[in-house]
Amino acid sequence: MNAKKMMACVLSASMAAGLMGAVTSSADEVRDVTLTVWGPQEDQEPREGYDEGILASMCESFNEAHPEWNITFKYGVCGEDVAKDEVTKDVDAAGDVYMFANDQLPVLVGAGAIAELGGTNLETVQSSYSESMVNTVTYEEGVFGVPYAYNGWFMFYDKSKFTEEEVKDLDVMMAKDLGEDVTNVMFCLGNNWYIPAFYYGVGGTLFGEDGTDGTAGCDFDDEKGLAVTNYLIDLAANPKFANQSNEEAGKAITAFEEGKLGAFFTGSWDREAIEAALGENFACAACPSFKAGDYEGTMKSFAGSKAIGVNPTCTDMDVAVALAIYLGNADCQAVRYQERGVVPLDSEGLDDVMLTAITDTVNNTSVAQPLVQEMNNWWSPAEAFGKAIVAGEVNHDNAQEKLSTFIGNVVSGAELE
Repeated sequence: MNAKKMMACVLSASMAAGLMGAVTSSADEVRDVTLTVWGPQEDQEPREGYDEGILASMCESFNEAHPEWNITFKYGVCGEDVAKDEVTKDVDAAGDVYMFANDQLPVLVGAGAIAELGGTNLETVQSSYSESMVNTVTYEEGVFGVPYAYNGWFMFYDKSKFTEEEVKDLDVMMAKDLGEDVTNVMFCLGNNWYIPAFYYGVGGTLFGEDGTDGTAGCDFDDEKGLAVTNYLIDLAANPKFANQSNEEAGKAITAFEEGKLGAFFTGSWDREAIEAALGENFACAACPSFKAGDYEGTMKSFAGSKAIGVNPTCTDMDVAVALAIYLGNADCQAVRYQERGVVPLDSEGLDDVMLTAITDTVNNTSVAQPLVQEMNNWWSPAEAFGKAIVAGEVNHDNAQEKLSTFIGNVVSGAELE
C-alpha cells in the first residue's frame, strides 16, 4: 500500500472515530476545537457588512450552526496561487484548512500536505458538484478538496449580431453574413490552453478518459483528430475568422468596441472590459457545437477550480473537513461573488448572464485539465502546432504528418519539428 493510500485509511479511521464520538456523547457535551484557517488576503479585509472580512464571517456562521463544537479560529494569509509553496514549507505548522488552485494538487499530494476525502464527505462533494469540477480535485484516483470557484473560458458575444440559437453552433456563426469588415469569430487558436477544445469535442482524450493516466498518452492522432485538424486549417483561413495571439491582448475588446466582432472566447477576467465595450449588446454562452468532416461535437474548454483543502496533520479532522465543505457551499460562493467577483460554481438564484453561461459550460462543455506530471509535455508542442496552423504552415497536404509529429512530441516531451 503506498503512503497516500495508507494516509487515506488512517484518515478515514480517525474521522470515523471522531464522528462516532460525536454521536455517542451526551447532548449537553460541547467539544472545544481550535482550527487554523488560511485564505487569501482579499477574504480577510474589512468591508461593509464584514468588519473582520468574509472568511471570518463564514467561519463564525459555521460555528453557530454546530453547537456541538466550540471552535476558536485562527487565521493566516495564504493566496490560492501560492498554497503549494507555503503549505509544504512546514506541513505540521500550516493551516488546518486552506485554499488552493487545483493545478497544485500533484505537489500537495506528493508532500503529504492534503487529506483525501472519503465516506459521506466524498459522497457530499460528488453529489454537490459537476463531474468536471470533481475531476479538478481528483488525483491518482483520490478526491482531495472541495471546489468553490471556476477557472476556465467560454463565449462572449454581441447579441445584436447573433441570436441565442445561433451561438449554439459555431458553423452557423461562421456562415452568417455580418457585413463588410466584421469578424464573425475570434479565438486564441495559437494558445495551448484553447486549441484542445476541438479535439476533445469529437471524443479525443489526453492522458486517459478522465485525464488521470499519464501513461495513456494522447489519442488526438486518429481519424477524428485529422478531421479536426483539417477543420481548423479551414477555420484559420476563413476571412470571417481572426486569431488573437498571446501578444495581442485586447485585440478582441477593441474589435467589440468598434462593432466589428461577433464573438470571442475568453474567461471572466475579461468580463468588465467586454461588457463596457458592448453595453446593452453584452451576452455570454457556453461553448458551441461544430462539425469536422463526418464528426460532430461540442467544443470543450479546459476547466480548473479554486478549492479548499484540509491538512492531514489536523487534530480535529472531522471538524476541519466539515468546515471545508461548508466554505465551498453555494451560500459561501454567493458571498465571494457578491463581495469579490469570484466566479461561483453554483449560480442558482444569481441573475447574471455570465454566471448562467459558466454554469452551462461547467456542466456541459468543459473537461478537467489533466493534473498528471506528463501534462508538462503538452504545452510547448501544442502552442507550436496552433501557431503553425494560424501561419498556414499546416495545410491539407501535410496535416497528417504535422499532426502525427505534434502528438508524438506530446508523448515524448519533444518540441514540434
